[in-house]
Amino acid sequence: MYKIIGADGREYGPVTVEQLRQWIAEGRANAQTRVQAEGTNEWKSLSAFADVSQTSTPAAAGVPPPMPPPAQPVASDKLPGAGKKIAAGICAILLGPFGVHKFILGYTGTGLTMLLISVLTCGIGAIPMKIIGLIEGIVYLVKTDEEFVRTYILNKKTWF
Repeated sequence: MYKIIGADGREYGPVTVEQLRQWIAEGRANAQTRVQAEGTNEWKSLSAFADVSQTSTPAAAGVPPPMPPPAQPVASDKLPGAGKKIAAGICAILLGPFGVHKFILGYTGTGLTMLLISVLTCGIGAIPMKIIGLIEGIVYLVKTDEEFVRTYILNKKTWF
């Protein structure tokens, strides 16, 4: 009996030698498929098991091996600009009066406006800027990545 790691990255089995041979014939397994024999902890390629690999493999018969599983998306695979959502949202909530979240989104003029209102009014103007930052931070964080990118990255909506 054997366990295998399929092309989708999942573990299958236990299966018999006959089942493995059938999977080879169907192109669902090949010489590079990772296999673990019953009673062992070591994963080896299918070609290392003589009792299974005695049958012809799809590669030997001219059939290409199964496609590897698709790579799991990482943050860089997301929508361009979606990675700014969390940083802008948190900075808006914590540092709203200083407009840091506006600078993160590339709204230099708006960020500078918030900063100057907060500083030049000796902190009095920081109160409404804090409220604006709090609202904007919450709005950023509750939007989906697609909505956030469409609204703030593509359409350049500067307030709320």
